[in-house]
Amino acid sequence: MSAGDSGEQAREQQAEEQPAGSVAVASDAEASEQVAAEIALTAAPAVLAGSLEEYTRIWLRRVRSGESGILPVIIGLIVIVVYFQLREPAFLSAGNIANLMTQAGFIITFCMAQTFPLLLGEIDLSLGFNAAIGGTITLWMVAVAHPFPTWLAILAGIAATTAIDAVEGLIVVWLRIPSFVVTLGFYLGLNGVLLWLYEQTGSVGLGGVIQDHNGFINGLVSNNLSPAAGWIILIAVVVVAAVFLIARDRRRRANGLVAPPLSVTLLKIGLLAVVGFLLVLVLNHNRSSGVIPLEGVPYVVPIVLVLLALLSGLLSRTKFGRYMYAIGGNAEAARRAGINLRRVRVLAFAACGALAGVTGILYASFLGSISNNIQGGQYVLYSVAGAVIGGVSLFGGRGRIAGAVLGGFVVAVIYNGVILLGLGAAGQYIWTAAVLLAAVTLDALARRGSTVT
Repeated sequence: MSAGDSGEQAREQQAEEQPAGSVAVASDAEASEQVAAEIALTAAPAVLAGSLEEYTRIWLRRVRSGESGILPVIIGLIVIVVYFQLREPAFLSAGNIANLMTQAGFIITFCMAQTFPLLLGEIDLSLGFNAAIGGTITLWMVAVAHPFPTWLAILAGIAATTAIDAVEGLIVVWLRIPSFVVTLGFYLGLNGVLLWLYEQTGSVGLGGVIQDHNGFINGLVSNNLSPAAGWIILIAVVVVAAVFLIARDRRRRANGLVAPPLSVTLLKIGLLAVVGFLLVLVLNHNRSSGVIPLEGVPYVVPIVLVLLALLSGLLSRTKFGRYMYAIGGNAEAARRAGINLRRVRVLAFAACGALAGVTGILYASFLGSISNNIQGGQYVLYSVAGAVIGGVSLFGGRGRIAGAVLGGFVVAVIYNGVILLGLGAAGQYIWTAAVLLAAVTLDALARRGSTVT
């Protein structure tokens, strides 16, 4: 007889012996099992699991209950890659993967920038044109007859975009106007400012275009690391990640806090190493058909990794980051806890603006120029869709920079595939609409799954 059958007979016998009119009360063991099951559906597997097998079992239970995490994103990315590869065999070639990395750089930083207002339940619709203004100021300063130092031009471009977004944040918090309305107004206004800037550039911006002749700025995206440097950086990233994760888990256990099993941590490190190895191996392949070799990891890849590390630390290990999640989750509770909501909101918009400046410079480096006809509205859609696909909630309080990077990469894969297939502007707009709808759907399903008990 199985244990389940024995338990069932015992419960039947207990019910028969119970006096008439009494109320049946579940045993403590049953209640504990029910509570444990509910916790398993809401808590992270790494918190509850004691081994890799238990981690896998809890994770599968959460997936079946609707808490699938980034699994739909991974599956969607695989489906998209397979589709484009079947349509165009050159999609997974070394040359196109290198192109994908360079195209993904500015799209990912767009998503990083949009993450900050989204975590507060806000939005920045002016992000695209703000980035264009930052890139224009930087290229203008290095293209004049007596160019400014490159570092000063870069700082000026980032400072301008930071100030613009900080003003938006001040208007939102002091006048209590929804960010949608404020940033929509700036979306229109900054488009006009951009046109005005090109009127002031004279011969530098002739025809509404400023060419990028600065070697440093131009090389941020187009230049490549040497093959040896690519391997060295990969080893350094894996080692630093391994030391950080293992030390963090030991510190949590020493302080009496829960931590994932060592096998789960080692699995994450192993996956990082494998993905990095394959990427560096492909990018170190000679992509040139001429005499001069073209190989190595594009500079924009380590730039994005550095931004990822810095911003992840900002959101997860500082008061500012924790306050952002608190405000996005429940602004009233955060206010009663003594958090200065106005200051945090303004700083979040300023951080978004700073990343907009970085994005504008990377965008100019990618194109080798910058113009006044940038598709500011389209890039805003990309930023929102990428961030939300990566798990950043449209309603605030949930999401990570790493998720925004993954979601931005998904958008970049679609962007690259559409161009490779030659679908033109019509295809790009249709794909953008599909990605945005998918992003909103994923966010709605995630919220529904988290509220159903």
